[in-house]
Amino acid sequence: MVGVGREREGAGRSRAGSIYEACMRRFRPIMMTTMAGLLGGLPLALGTGVGSELRRPLGITIVGGLIMSQALTLFTTPVVYLYLDRFRLMLARKGHVDPNQMAPLSPRPSGAD
Repeated sequence: MVGVGREREGAGRSRAGSIYEACMRRFRPIMMTTMAGLLGGLPLALGTGVGSELRRPLGITIVGGLIMSQALTLFTTPVVYLYLDRFRLMLARKGHVDPNQMAPLSPRPSGAD
C-alpha cells in the first residue's frame, strides 16, 4: 500500500488522497491472498477424525492470525503512514531535520545519477 501511495504522491496527488487511492487499489489483492490462506487453514481448524485434536490448535492459530493481521494491515497502515508523514513535516518545520536531506517521495530509477 505504501509503495503505491508514494508513486501517486510523486504524480502530484496529496498524501491523504494518494494513500486512499492506494488502499482502494490494493484491497482486492490483499483480500484474495488472505482468503486463500484462511480457506487453506479451515480444514485444520474444523477437521474431525483421528489426530484432529493435534491439528486443531494449529488451524485455529492460522485462521485467527490471518484475521488479525488483515485487520491491522487494512486499518493501521494508512493511519501510521499519514502520522509519520505529519511527524516528518513537524520536524522539518522546527528545524531538526533538513527537508532537502529527507527521503525522496518516489524511488529513483536505477542509474539516474
